[in-house]
Amino acid sequence: MSSTRHEQTASLAPVARKTGDDMPTTLTAAAVLDSQQVLQGHQAVTIAHNGNLYRLQATRQGKLILTK
Repeated sequence: MSSTRHEQTASLAPVARKTGDDMPTTLTAAAVLDSQQVLQGHQAVTIAHNGNLYRLQATRQGKLILTK
């Protein structure tokens, strides 16, 4: 029996940022992840970053909250 596995991959998009002189500068591409891909069916997930733990939570209104 074989099963088909569908994997979602992160896409890359250029990131425009303003410099001190208000001239936009395009930096290297940043990964774009769908929130459903990050949350994986959960209302909230914990993210470890540089030795700290953060909580990413989806609200009932469809917004995201990131807290330390």
